[in-house]
Amino acid sequence: MVSGVRDNSLSSGNSGYYNRGPTLTPTSPVLSNPKSVLKRQVSPEELQRPGGPYIKRTFTIVGDAVGWGFVVRGSRPCHIQAVDPSGPAAAVGVKVRQFVVSVNGLNVLSLDYKMVRNLILTGKRTVVMEIMEESDC
Repeated sequence: MVSGVRDNSLSSGNSGYYNRGPTLTPTSPVLSNPKSVLKRQVSPEELQRPGGPYIKRTFTIVGDAVGWGFVVRGSRPCHIQAVDPSGPAAAVGVKVRQFVVSVNGLNVLSLDYKMVRNLILTGKRTVVMEIMEESDC
């Protein structure tokens, strides 16, 4: 579940990098194992297969005071699990069920979501992400 209120778990410092901010309060809803939004698991090879049902897109996302507005989950490949409709990611077209191919030029198809998340959190405020999504054809 994605609420209309932005999570303040990421905050921007003066350096333009994001650091850990406040933690969850006892009244915050927490899902220990949120169900995946994927219809089925996809392999990195399937995503890259020529003539396959996936198309590559590139997004440049400029983080705001509370982050980039999306959640990455999964492993090999990671996918977009949630998008804040009022966040920077939604503004540029990031959607749920897209697969993350690269972050700032680094191929992340073989990484788990924790490593991908750390690349984003420890990088600059502007993130360039290549994703693969199912084509409508």
